[in-house]
Amino acid sequence: MTGTVKIAIDGPSGSGKSTLARSLSKILGYVYVDTGAIYRTVGLYAKRNGISPDDEKSLKERFPDINISLKWENGCQRILLNGEDVSEDIRTPEASMYASAVSALPEVRKFLLSMQRDIAARSNVIMDGRDIGTVILPDAQVKIFMHAEAKIRAERRYKELVGKGKDVTYKEVYDDMCRRDKNDSTREQAPCIPAKDAVIFDNSLLSETETVERALKIIEEKIK
Repeated sequence: MTGTVKIAIDGPSGSGKSTLARSLSKILGYVYVDTGAIYRTVGLYAKRNGISPDDEKSLKERFPDINISLKWENGCQRILLNGEDVSEDIRTPEASMYASAVSALPEVRKFLLSMQRDIAARSNVIMDGRDIGTVILPDAQVKIFMHAEAKIRAERRYKELVGKGKDVTYKEVYDDMCRRDKNDSTREQAPCIPAKDAVIFDNSLLSETETVERALKIIEEKIK
């Protein structure tokens, strides 16, 4: 196969797509790009600067002041906002809601589209998000759409946040996830839906190891 290899992993919040993408990138040696983190960073900028996350006009005016860059440390993606590492700051439930709101804005998506495609043009990538296979990388050789029951996804995210020392309740995480699911799947701009040629992958009852093993088989079948 000539050119770069593109693997798109989509799915709702807490479906395990980021965990899977990170594991696969280490096994395959591909560059991992967490696009959700990029939108969260725009949301964090809006929050810090008192801009409503649905105020498209004000955000667009500030695009020249938003410098987002990625770096990889020990195989993990770190994200910088104007030179500051905000990898942890963007993972709160509030940051999630800001991310969901700004990601629905056409101008924000246009602002970040070229950045994401440029990375994929230069390297073999595994990119995860909500519209990678449908919008960002419609030419990806492998498209996987992750799925898991909302209660299971909320439990995973709750344990992740508590493990990082965040003061949250399971109910807060579950309610936040349900709101995001509704917003992301029904928005006009790039909704979170499977690409027509995506493999639907329900990992509700699978361990992380089993999920990786199943995904590797899917990739092997798609890329000969």
